[in-house]
Amino acid sequence: MDRLAIARQLREIGLLLELQGGNPFKARAYERGSRALETLAADLGTLVDQDRLTEIPGIGRALAGTIRELHRTGRSEQLERLRAALPPGALELHQVPGLTVPRIAALHQALGIASLRDLRAALEAGRVRAVRGFGAKTEAKLLAGLRRLEAQGERFLLHRAMAEGELLVAHVRSATGVAQAELAGALRRRDETIDRLVVAVGTADAARALDHVTRYPAALAPLARAASTVTLRLTSGLLVDAEVAEPRAFAGLLHALTGSDAHRARLGERARQRGLVLERRGLADAKSGRRRPIETEADLYRHLGLPYLPPEARDEAVDLDEAADRCGGAGLVQESDIQGMVHCHTVYSDGADTVEVMARAAQAMGMRYLTVTDHSPTASYAGGLSLDRLRRQWDEIARVQEKVAGLTILRGTESDILADGRLDYPDSVLEQLDVIIASIHNRHRMDEAQMTRRLVQAMRHPCFKIWGHALGRYVLRRPPIACRMEEVLDAAAHSRVAIEVNGNPHRLDMEPRWQREAARRGLRFVVSTDAHSTAELRHLRYGIDMARRGLLAPADVLNTLPPSAFRQAVKPTGA
Repeated sequence: MDRLAIARQLREIGLLLELQGGNPFKARAYERGSRALETLAADLGTLVDQDRLTEIPGIGRALAGTIRELHRTGRSEQLERLRAALPPGALELHQVPGLTVPRIAALHQALGIASLRDLRAALEAGRVRAVRGFGAKTEAKLLAGLRRLEAQGERFLLHRAMAEGELLVAHVRSATGVAQAELAGALRRRDETIDRLVVAVGTADAARALDHVTRYPAALAPLARAASTVTLRLTSGLLVDAEVAEPRAFAGLLHALTGSDAHRARLGERARQRGLVLERRGLADAKSGRRRPIETEADLYRHLGLPYLPPEARDEAVDLDEAADRCGGAGLVQESDIQGMVHCHTVYSDGADTVEVMARAAQAMGMRYLTVTDHSPTASYAGGLSLDRLRRQWDEIARVQEKVAGLTILRGTESDILADGRLDYPDSVLEQLDVIIASIHNRHRMDEAQMTRRLVQAMRHPCFKIWGHALGRYVLRRPPIACRMEEVLDAAAHSRVAIEVNGNPHRLDMEPRWQREAARRGLRFVVSTDAHSTAELRHLRYGIDMARRGLLAPADVLNTLPPSAFRQAVKPTGA
């Protein structure tokens, strides 16, 4: 057995242990072991032969024994015992809300149900209600639950869905006969939350490709399958929709699966005006039906008289003409355009790394400057800096600057916007800083009028130059603050305040629709990491994703500027 097949078996053991009500820690150990094998770079056979499996993080002696058994024999006695102890199809059927193991056993004994397909047929035929302990109401609930299961996945934050998706698409690309495979759907458009992974596959052998998708180690049994599609659920809760097309039709399929529906509808209307029909596999002449040659998505847009619109510009709410205008010319901002890391915390407040470690990490990523913006005193819960500690930090920044050549370290703060709109620290201190990010960290529940006054007042301060994580949201956990956003943006434009696009995957603030509104007012932006460690400097990619959804060009983003120009643009005293 290869490592991916073994990973799938380990995951099944963990799930079956959990289903039986066994030790949850033991079940999770098998899940961790499965993931360790999925990402293993070393040769598994060598590790088995040299008895070095326990060198793999997450693999203990018991797991190593199971892996060795599977690798050498292709079977596991433990897995076979677990399978025998449960009714057939239990792992698959347990996905349906309300189906416990005893109920699954009763349905198998009475109706021979051993799969989701069997269950759907029995429910739709009205046969489940006749089984003892069920009845018509239970039957209706199970059918509704099955339909919800097939239609909805759990919602995941973008960064976690990206990690899941990259593993999945790597698996799909490894299949014999697969010419192309790409993630599509909301993940490709970089929506903040994702409930399903959508995969477009180019292949001449649809059946083999879909078989390979279903053998993904983290996949449960398919929920539905047709000639060119398969839907399944991952153990994480995410749904997967995979669809195949001949390689020559792949670009059209990728575009169709990427969406959004509203964007496709707008393109369909534009196609109609040009005597064309937008189809699932591309474009065709409305009269003759002759297909237009489309090797890439850019070809599709070219036939419609448009510049290439990247997936981030295909949001439901984005106007087609505005997107075309913003994506033409220099195009949207990219990670390679960024010259400086903005909004970074160190051990002086709630960061994990020192000023020097953060500076060297930023430099290793090709950055030309780093802003050190630890919390101000009001954020005492986050180690906000007193004036004395702030001055000690300035001394340390000066010492580190002498040691780190080629990177400019800018001294700053993330200053709290107080309830009355004042900024933390006296003006005499703020004016000595290179950069001030002003953010709301408390009293998020002020009413709309109060919050609007608070923000407008803050923006009148001559030292307010960057509005940090503007609306204070935590995706899936805390909604944005309530304020009259247009009024606040007008105040920001009047004061020439820049707006942060925060790359922390739990924040992703401000959201793209408000970025577009701000850009229409001529406001500028910074794309930040809100990094509290060197690892979190990689949050830049998510900030760029949100900025591209906001249709921001490099010229809209201040930290595409070199160090001296950036410093001048955000200078606190320049009101």
